[in-house]
Formats: sequence, C-alpha cells, structure tokens
Amino acid sequence: MSLNNLKINKSHIQEYGFTVINTMFSQTELEEINHVLQHIDTSKENFRKSEDLFAIRQFLKEVPEIKNLVFNENIQRVIKEIFGEKYFVVKSIYFDKPETSNWYVAYHQDLTISVDKKLDLPDFGPWTTKKNQFAVQPPLDILENIYTIRIHLDDTDENNGALKVVPKSHAKGIYRPETIDWTIETEEICNVEKGGIMIMKPLTLHGSNRTTNGKKRRVIHIEFSDRELPEVLQWSERMN
Repeated sequence: MSLNNLKINKSHIQEYGFTVINTMFSQTELEEINHVLQHIDTSKENFRKSEDLFAIRQFLKEVPEIKNLVFNENIQRVIKEIFGEKYFVVKSIYFDKPETSNWYVAYHQDLTISVDKKLDLPDFGPWTTKKNQFAVQPPLDILENIYTIRIHLDDTDENNGALKVVPKSHAKGIYRPETIDWTIETEEICNVEKGGIMIMKPLTLHGSNRTTNGKKRRVIHIEFSDRELPEVLQWSERMN
C-alpha cells in the first residue's frame, strides 16, 4: 500500500483495525530525526531506562524540536485524509527496544487516555496516577474514535518485535486477551520498513515478541482524537 491511495488504507483500518504504509519518510528526514534523538538529555524523569527498553513519555513535549520533523507532508496528508480535518495529538511516546532486548508485550488493547487531572466522572475509570500524570479508561466511544500512528525508525519484522495483531478485534468492544478464541481469530504480523508507519485503532488487540535477530527497533507512537472531553477534563498532551 502506498500514499497514492489512502482510501484503501482507510477502509483497511475500518475493517481490520490497522494498516501499514511504507516510505513515509525520506532517508534525509530519518537522518534528521536520528540526529535529534542522539542528542537528547536522557536524565529527565519522564524517561524510562532499562536494559530492555528506553522510553520517553510525552515525547513531543519533552523533545519539541522533533515535532516539525515528525509532522512532514506525508504524515499531515494521512491525518487529514484518513482521520479527518479536526484531529489533534492527544498522546506521544518514543520507544527504543535495543538489539539485546528481551522485552515482549502480551496481547492487549490500549484502554487508557492521558488527562490533566483526576475527576469523578460517570463512565470514566479506573484511574492510575504515575509521577503526577493521570491516565483513565474513558467511555468506549472515545476509545473507538482514536487513531494511533506508529512511526518506524528501523526495519521491523517478527524477529525484532514487530506488532502482532488480531484483525477485526477493534470492533468487538472491550476484549479480554485471556478470552481470545484462536479457533475463530487469526494473528497477523505487521512488518514495517524503516521510514514507514503502522496506523491502528487502540482497541485492536496487539502484542509483540522478543527480539531474536539482534536488530534494534525504535518507534514513535502518537495518538490522535477529535473529541473534547466532558466538563473540565482536558487531554494532557493536547497539541494541534
């Protein structure tokens, strides 16, 4: 699939919950992004470091100079044509899964959103608070409306932790992973080339395996919505 016909990608997301579009970033653009990433001050508290994973939460806020590089013309076109005119950023994370990483992720849905405060609201909960950051499970219709773009800075396949997904699972509401019936469901590995993206709905069941080929995998994960939250609750990372 390519940028030539985003309608195909859009319908693939609607039906299956995900799509892959390669060659979104040129070699030069990737080098510029890499340059910024190599010069980050990694001592901040929003940065998580272990042997298996390096992650930056609120990535676009923490590393503002990356923003213009990430939102190139191709990405802007995808947001406009696949998501819609009114979508804005609501969450961003950078993941670096090193070459020797044993990090794997069991099947799950992304069920929480990041917000600016904790409030008693009907249909919002459970809540979690980490380092003054608030996450909550919102009503289903808010989750169904979100799109996630995963920008791949390295070639990614089943040997270095490409995402596995259960096609069409995004349309089944809250789907507990332990109840997956593999006689009905299928699994698909989403290989993505360096400079490509995967788009998915957060309710699509997804997971990833350990790295076995000694190749790193770096991903910029950005979530988008066009919804305002109720009352005085705000998206904590809202960015147009």
